[in-house]
Amino acid sequence: MTELLLLSNSTNHGAPTLAHAPLAEFYEGREVRFVPYALADHAGYAEAIGAAFARAGAQLRSVHTEPDPAAALRAAEAVWVGGGNTFRLLRALQRLDGLAAIRAAVADGARYGGASAGTNLACPTIRTTNDMPIVEPAGFAALGLVAFQVNPHYLDPVPGSVHMGETREERIAEFLEEDEPENAVPVVGLREGGWLRVSDGAVTLHGSARVFRRGVEAEECRTGPLSP
Repeated sequence: MTELLLLSNSTNHGAPTLAHAPLAEFYEGREVRFVPYALADHAGYAEAIGAAFARAGAQLRSVHTEPDPAAALRAAEAVWVGGGNTFRLLRALQRLDGLAAIRAAVADGARYGGASAGTNLACPTIRTTNDMPIVEPAGFAALGLVAFQVNPHYLDPVPGSVHMGETREERIAEFLEEDEPENAVPVVGLREGGWLRVSDGAVTLHGSARVFRRGVEAEECRTGPLSP
């Protein structure tokens, strides 16, 4: 049974890191292996996220301290992948053989959670990230733990704005226009403070989102069951 917790963001305005996330409920006393590779400062990141997990009564141990991070991930009973730059995260895991290790752990029952880049990583590809490609990974294929894409930090168009750049909705429409198998999947535009709880294929939305599908109008969704 696949159990996932996919957050749009790690921090809500004015609140401590991950205060809005149901970490204690989701991880249920399991030791969580932390993947810090979306930021350059692995030690500092692990310390900050470790403090957030401690406030929730959950144990966290970063794989960057292990001699063999892939082996640590493969043996994990739970994983948390932090946000940051999705391209940096993916390249690091490709080089460490971490993608196969996480897939194997989840297949064996490990719980997977992530925020922002960590949520992107759970999708078939990272093609709906908002991040700048600061490094070049060896392809965009991600974990494929869900059959749809997520666009974290989804922002609605601002009424009356004179900004002439593309809106997030327009960028997602461009993704869906491409005639590639990887681009034919739905995209969940997950707003700040929201998350997806996936349990054995059933998806529940907490918060609000817009779901985009090729050839149809976008669907506005609120807390409850979701069928991307």
